Amino acid sequence: MPCERSRWLTRASVSRSLPFVGTYRDGDGWEILGDPSRRAIVASLAERPRAVGELADELPISRPAVSQHLRVLKEAGLVADEAAGTRRVYRLNPAGVLALRDQLDAFWDRALQGYQEVIEQTAGDEAGKRTVSDE
Repeated sequence: MPCERSRWLTRASVSRSLPFVGTYRDGDGWEILGDPSRRAIVASLAERPRAVGELADELPISRPAVSQHLRVLKEAGLVADEAAGTRRVYRLNPAGVLALRDQLDAFWDRALQGYQEVIEQTAGDEAGKRTVSDE
């Protein structure tokens, strides 16, 4: 049975009441995971699928706040949900997590390429110094 209070907590009412809260901000997965509560939810779901109540029991935020964060994570494609009786069970969406990993791999590859270029340039500079000093 839903709480009387949760009926008036809509997207519009929260946005009007708390205009500086970034709960409903659009963004990519990395921006979405910038929020510590969302990172904690993702970490918890990485262990196993959970219902909203289970997540709320583990976090220092309210059940409606957990639901709002889950909605944002779902819209970003990072979590999926399914009905299990009278409740919804959330799990990580493998496709969304894989997309983040692909981006991270691209960042890593660029960083390694940059490191390799610096090493090659430094080695070339050192070889040039030895040739000049040998003369």
